[in-house]
Amino acid sequence: QQPLGGKAQFGGQRLGEMEVWALEAYGAAYLLQEFLTVKSDDVSGRVKMYEKIVKGDNFLEAGLPESFNVLVKELMSLGLDVDLLQDEKKKLKR
Repeated sequence: QQPLGGKAQFGGQRLGEMEVWALEAYGAAYLLQEFLTVKSDDVSGRVKMYEKIVKGDNFLEAGLPESFNVLVKELMSLGLDVDLLQDEKKKLKR
């Protein structure tokens, strides 16, 4: 799922490959994570972020982008069994 365009449609921010490389070079890992998940195609994460902003919280909890879920489904359609490993502190949901 591509991010919607425009602020009025609650859209995400598009980021090109060269912009991603530039942010990696500057070491902006958290900013890059936010751009590629919450501000892009992490639908549930975007809703959670909006709720946290309205409530005044400032904690980012990025989930899995929808493009990753599509990749997992494509691999499963090829007959590959995909299991996601998780850290004890974090729970991955897809």
